[in-house]
Amino acid sequence: MSNLSSEELLEKIFHDDPAALKGRELRLTRLRVPGKEVCFAHVFTPNDNGIYQNLGLNIGVHEGEDHTGDSIGILRFTPWEAVIAAADIALKSADVEVGFMDRFCGSLIITGRMAQVTTAVEQTVRSFGDELGFGVCEVTRN
Repeated sequence: MSNLSSEELLEKIFHDDPAALKGRELRLTRLRVPGKEVCFAHVFTPNDNGIYQNLGLNIGVHEGEDHTGDSIGILRFTPWEAVIAAADIALKSADVEVGFMDRFCGSLIITGRMAQVTTAVEQTVRSFGDELGFGVCEVTRN
C-alpha cells in the first residue's frame, strides 16, 4: 500500500474536491471505543520495597503497612467500569487486598501472598471470560 498525499487522504475521507476544502477549518476527532476485554493480567513478587512505594501502596489506608514479601497482581479492563466487578471477584476468591483501583482507566492492583494473588487473578480472568463473555489475555507470572 502506498503512502497517500494530504490531498488524496482528504479525498478519501470527504469524497469531495480537495481544492474546495482548502482554507476551510476542518476538525477531526479521534474516538476510543473500548471492547469487552481483560487486556493485561500479571502476578509478581517485587524484590525491591521501592516498588510498593512507587505504586502508592504505603500511603493512605496502607500508611505504615509493610508489604515486603507480598505479591502484586495487576489487571487492566475495558470497559473501565468493569474493574469494580473485578475487585469484587478477586476479594471473594482469595485472601487479598485491593491496593489500587481506578474505574476511570480500568486498572486494578491487588496484594497478598503469592498463592492467594495468583488464585484471585486467575479466578477474575476466568470469570470475565466464562461468565461475562470478555476477551481475556493469558495470566503471566514473574
